[in-house]
Amino acid sequence: MMRSRRWCGFLCAFLSLFQLSSIAQTSGKTVDAEGHQWWQHAVFYELYPRSFADSNNDGVGDLNGITSKLDYLKDLGVDAIWISPCFPSPQVDFGYDVSDYENIDPMYGTLTDFDKLSGEAKKRSIHIILDFVVNHTSDQHKWFLDSKSSRTSEHRDWYIWHDGKGPGQPPNNWISEFGGSTWKFDPTTNQYYYHYFYAAQPDLNWRNPAVKDAMFDVTRWWYKRGVSGFRLDAVDTLFEDPNLHDNPVVPGTNAYGDPLQVKKYNTKLPEVHDVLRSLRKIADESSAVLIGETWTADIAELNRYYGEGNNELQLPMDFLFTTVNKLSPAEFRKQIAAIDSASGWPTFVISNHDIVRSYDRYGDGKNNDKIAKLMAGLYLTLRGTPILYYGEEIGMKTTPPARKEDVKDPIGKTGWPKEKGRDGERTPMQWDASENAGFSKATPWQPVPPTYKTHNVADESKDPESVLTFYRNVLKLRHTNKALLDGKYVPLNENDQNVLSYLRVYKGQAVLVALNMSGAEQKPNFDLGKQGFSTAKALLATGKSSAQAGVVTLDPYGVFIAQLSK
Repeated sequence: MMRSRRWCGFLCAFLSLFQLSSIAQTSGKTVDAEGHQWWQHAVFYELYPRSFADSNNDGVGDLNGITSKLDYLKDLGVDAIWISPCFPSPQVDFGYDVSDYENIDPMYGTLTDFDKLSGEAKKRSIHIILDFVVNHTSDQHKWFLDSKSSRTSEHRDWYIWHDGKGPGQPPNNWISEFGGSTWKFDPTTNQYYYHYFYAAQPDLNWRNPAVKDAMFDVTRWWYKRGVSGFRLDAVDTLFEDPNLHDNPVVPGTNAYGDPLQVKKYNTKLPEVHDVLRSLRKIADESSAVLIGETWTADIAELNRYYGEGNNELQLPMDFLFTTVNKLSPAEFRKQIAAIDSASGWPTFVISNHDIVRSYDRYGDGKNNDKIAKLMAGLYLTLRGTPILYYGEEIGMKTTPPARKEDVKDPIGKTGWPKEKGRDGERTPMQWDASENAGFSKATPWQPVPPTYKTHNVADESKDPESVLTFYRNVLKLRHTNKALLDGKYVPLNENDQNVLSYLRVYKGQAVLVALNMSGAEQKPNFDLGKQGFSTAKALLATGKSSAQAGVVTLDPYGVFIAQLSK
């Protein structure tokens, strides 16, 4: 009887593995006739699972909620969803403190719910990207619980442990990203452990081959469940100087009152790239994509994350683009030209779960909807892969807590009032004008911004002039116009201080994009003949923006996109 049960268990496990391997095949072709990988033509969409859709009405979003909104995402024009961490976690940093890499936190559902999401997404040709926290675990992860149990434990060397300089003195002067020393004393073994972020997020020791093997196996495990790639969190911080040299101190203090430092010895060490090359080899086995949270000082540094012969990250995010926090054609030209000259495929981001929403960064308080369309007209028509942040497409507003007692993000609790945290850009998705914006029938984990009455999916879907309608239109155009998919970027009128304009040129086809970044009407004159074209047929425009011969009339903050003919 036992042998029969074992055989049944083996057979069931084999069939389950076969089924998961089938799911793991990416939807559609992975490479087109011209050699483009699937992710080069895809539109990515980051969603924060706590805040996207609540299916069981407990006030917190979940996986089944995401599944219920797949048709919306498909209609919007989304090809891949990046889900912020949904693994088991004590939620000290809202999921970025992982206690089990191969499961789903009960607040979000189960592995069965994930498999359902994966299957339903595949039916709609939507890829799933998971947020992989590679630098650290939770202090509640079984590896760390064992690591801190004794100096001779199996997992002791899986984390960074050191003696202090003296009684009550940490090993060096390194400052945590979230305030205070990077070192916490553990009285059980009388040593300090290292944490680049919160004390509840101890850093893994990536110099230990066992750590590498275990983390690489995590990616293989999820590829078999249907995942099409990972966004790699905090990749800059994987390694530290083993000699623990002090970081140079520079004048000034941070939001927490700590001395400012140049993080020379605990970020961006060369060994990071060895790990990325290994992760890429595994990803390539599943035609998967790796997106990097890469904070770089310039394009030369960004190029290192693409790797030699593009053998590291396919999509390292260039956050220099997000530092242009004003409507400046000159500054955007500079950044676009730099990214366009990079050694790999560009990636464009204007908002995410750590950055104040673009609606507020660029809006002037009066013309925010027009400016939201303007920004969509920009980052969705450039050469490269865009990553939308949920709610961008309806003009969601950053709504930070008004009182310290309302703050949930530990950053805000520590740094208030100078640093209010990231709660404001993580509020619930605004689905309709009903109570709680249709997100949940229970009180949401974060307050719903009052703007849900005017900015929500249901109402904007019926408004031909809404931000959502414009996003849908420009994404449809992006998916169907070959010049927007594959055309080279050609800047126009580079001395214009008000209008950012460019061509996307592909095999004799061209699309003109003109973006008025001023509050006054503009009439840029384009010498189309110099580019080999004579007429412009409007594809998409806002307000009364139009073209006659080579002159384009742009409304304040107007967008004009046109197909050019010879």
